[in-house]
Amino acid sequence: LFSPKITHGWAAPGSTEAEDQHAASEVLRGLARHLNCLNEDNKTTRKRAIEAIKKETVDKGLSGGVLQEVFAALLKPLLKCLSDPMERCRETTIATITEFIRCVPKPEESLPYLVPCLAQRFGEKEIVEPAEELRLSAMELLSLTVEVCGRHLAPYLNEVINILQRTIVDPFPDVKRESCKCTVNFAKCVPDHFHMQAESLVKPLMQTIAHQHSRVRVSVIEATGAVIQHGSGKNTDDVLSHLAQRLFDDSPQVRKAVTAVVGDWLLHLRDRYSYFHKLIPLLLSSISDEIPEIRLLAADLWRQAGLQWEKENEDDIKDKMDFLLTPPPHFPQGVERPGLGCRELVVRNLGRLVPAISHDVTDWLVPTRLRTSQLLSVLLLHAEDHSTQHLQPLLATLYRACTDTERDVVSNCLAAAKLLGTFVPPPVFLKLLLEHVTAPHSPSHPWAPLMVLAAVLGGCPRPLLKPHLQQIASTLAQPEVCQEYHQVVYLEQLLACVDALLLQCESDCGGVSLQLLQVLVTVQSLSSEPRLTEKALESVQFLCKVQGLASATELYRQHMGLLLDWLSASVNAWSSYSPQRLQLHIIVVQSGPVIGEFLSQLMPLLHNCLQPQKDPEMRMSVFTMLAKLLLDANNTLDSQGHFREESEKFLSDTLLPNLVWQAGRTAAAGRTAALSCLFALLHGGAVSPGQLLCVEEKLTLQVLSALEEDSRMSRLLACRSLSAMLRLIGTSLHHEALNKIYPELLKRLDDSSEEVRSAALQTLGLWLSSLTKDYDPERCSPHLQLVFQQLILYLDDPDGSVQQQTLEILKLGSSVHPGLLQREVEAARDKQRSPLYCDQLLQHIRSLPAQTAAGCPD
Repeated sequence: LFSPKITHGWAAPGSTEAEDQHAASEVLRGLARHLNCLNEDNKTTRKRAIEAIKKETVDKGLSGGVLQEVFAALLKPLLKCLSDPMERCRETTIATITEFIRCVPKPEESLPYLVPCLAQRFGEKEIVEPAEELRLSAMELLSLTVEVCGRHLAPYLNEVINILQRTIVDPFPDVKRESCKCTVNFAKCVPDHFHMQAESLVKPLMQTIAHQHSRVRVSVIEATGAVIQHGSGKNTDDVLSHLAQRLFDDSPQVRKAVTAVVGDWLLHLRDRYSYFHKLIPLLLSSISDEIPEIRLLAADLWRQAGLQWEKENEDDIKDKMDFLLTPPPHFPQGVERPGLGCRELVVRNLGRLVPAISHDVTDWLVPTRLRTSQLLSVLLLHAEDHSTQHLQPLLATLYRACTDTERDVVSNCLAAAKLLGTFVPPPVFLKLLLEHVTAPHSPSHPWAPLMVLAAVLGGCPRPLLKPHLQQIASTLAQPEVCQEYHQVVYLEQLLACVDALLLQCESDCGGVSLQLLQVLVTVQSLSSEPRLTEKALESVQFLCKVQGLASATELYRQHMGLLLDWLSASVNAWSSYSPQRLQLHIIVVQSGPVIGEFLSQLMPLLHNCLQPQKDPEMRMSVFTMLAKLLLDANNTLDSQGHFREESEKFLSDTLLPNLVWQAGRTAAAGRTAALSCLFALLHGGAVSPGQLLCVEEKLTLQVLSALEEDSRMSRLLACRSLSAMLRLIGTSLHHEALNKIYPELLKRLDDSSEEVRSAALQTLGLWLSSLTKDYDPERCSPHLQLVFQQLILYLDDPDGSVQQQTLEILKLGSSVHPGLLQREVEAARDKQRSPLYCDQLLQHIRSLPAQTAAGCPD
């Protein structure tokens, strides 16, 4: 732009003013005819005249002095041509004037005529120039005029401002950009006067700042920076919100422009101390920008602002210069500590920044919440331990932010919470956090304090956290904390707190191992998500690892006595909704053989919670758990061989009362659960035959009664329990006791359930096997006859498997009284649809040894 001025802007060496005037007169005489043609009605004539004037003047490369004289004479006629109806004429005129302004040595002499004309043409409320390309050329002319005339434009402040007001909002994007460029230059050229009219440009700039073209937005932002920088400072608040919105712009160049402008204000704005609390968050937000170039620019400007503040306030911070230059002992590794000036800027404005952060972190726009959450971490890194005095509002902010649906917002806020743990002393943050954990402020999000606590603990150094482990673990283990809420997200955060303690303190957690295990047991008992249960089990293994224990079994052995005392303390109040029954299940199942070492505490607990008057659903749950343990008694309850000492009392005092019939479906379900436990006890071998014989009469009565239950499962379990009893003590039973059993079993042969029928047949086979030599077949032949008659009927059953099973049982019974059985089979043979199985049975009886078949007829 400046090279033509250098070439043509000065008179040739040795030339005089008189010579220049003479040469100019010659040029003007040659242009006289063309000047006259400018007033012709023919537009072609006017166009040719303007083109000729341009050709004979600026295009000829006249000397500066000559050109100055010629321009002075031609200016008024040319300015009239700006209103020419022909677009081509106006275009050539603007181009000609532009070249004159560029080349003449004293362009400011044209200002009294040029600026008012431009203002009349382009600064009115209505657009006078219809051609957008010409409006662009005119703005380029004005920009050039500002560049070459500079401070000489001060008397024309109003006219230039009027033009800029209109052109900034021009429909043509290129005009907007050129106007913004001109605004920047004009503000720099006449700073002593610009501030008087700068306010009038703010409104058009803000109307244009969201234009669809990114290059226009960049230009507007740069112009805004200049207007505020050289203005009165009254309009800073009016533009800050608009600039803040541009930080979310999709265009990196726009965000970069905002960063540069805000950084420049922090460094050079006259009243910047009054706006630090508003400018700092804008610049620090760019430090987290996704574009490296913007991050580096923001960091550099921020560093400069901090250094400048240090110099300007050196007297105030002399006592801090040495002390605050040393990083805190637990400063985050791999993170560069901000300079003293930067830290002081944040610390002194944090009181104003925190409320704004609290407001914006819940904004309805996701990008706003995301940027705000990023900014929070940056501010806390600068504030260090000074964030302690703002801890209450900061925690409230984090609680709300942690409930955000955007994962990145939550992640950023947890990073900020971790910084709180690093810089704030544990006694301070624990006083507030543990109180909020115990009594959450938000009923809909009770897990938010736990989430923040886990993050804070993750940032707290081990030496500082160690003295408070007991307080933290005891709070987490409180029933109102770990048992009150069953939501998965709540349990996840409870687990996160335990993991944070284990990660930070490791072996120091040995002193609170019991409380942590209680929390982990509770999480497992309340969890409905397999994923969460697996994570809790991993945490149990981690707890073992930090204590040097080989397995969870060792961990439970270490705490089992206290765990059972913990459960026993509330057993009288247990119901189906009590988490304690689920905790008991987790403890006894996961402890494996260890539970067998603590029967003296476990059995009274079980007896208490399994009383018939207790909640039926709760009893069912405990019975089901016991059934699983008793099926593998040698590796659980009887691992030490002591359960047999308790089994008789357990049978008589706990199981039998629960088998007594009561009306109602719930009571029936409870009896089914008790029967499952009885079967497991008998089948698992946890009771000796001698103990079983002591309660045989009462037990048999209840089990036979259960064969009449409406529940298929109850009848099935009753059959299987009888089978288990017969295996254990069948041969030791008196014939009267045996004869009480079979009639109820025979009834089950017609059961609606095939599974029950099969189990009844199997039990009848065991009953026949239990008939020893003490059982007099002749004396008891009526009983045997009834058994044989009933069983023979099922040799003709429609179900082939029943026929086969019955045949095997009768073969077994043939050794008891073969003669009686043979007579009954022969009597029934011809009455059946198929004599096949009868013939097979008869053949078997005849094949028996002589001493066995002695009672058989020939």
